[in-house]
Amino acid sequence: MWLRTFDERLLDWAELRGRVFDQKLETALTTINRWWFAAPWCAYHLHWDDFESWPDPWQLLEDNVYCPVARGLGIMYTIALIDRPDLQIAELIEVGSDNLVVIPGEKYILNWDRDTVVNINLTATPVHRRIGQQQLKQRIQ
Repeated sequence: MWLRTFDERLLDWAELRGRVFDQKLETALTTINRWWFAAPWCAYHLHWDDFESWPDPWQLLEDNVYCPVARGLGIMYTIALIDRPDLQIAELIEVGSDNLVVIPGEKYILNWDRDTVVNINLTATPVHRRIGQQQLKQRIQ
């Protein structure tokens, strides 16, 4: 169940980041993915063309509106703030109508399915847009 108040969401998000810091990589990514899939869904909220006005992580939690782009952004912010050595490179990509979070070598793909951190081959599908973890970290500072 998604928490109702901003303060509750903020505390739960901090606890999530602490909980996954020492987990095995796949377990941590699955936990993060499931947490963000519990967020209230809407069809449209953020758009790639408006990247410059995308919210920082705290505004994203306060807005509490999560389209697939916003959920992917939340996953990316979570990964960026965990600051694990094995999660230093991640990208939010637009592939067809999907907004996926890709971990190096495309070994793990989040924001595709709630219960699975899938490993699919994206090489045949063109990536329309991409934003790297380092670009998003600049929004956090």
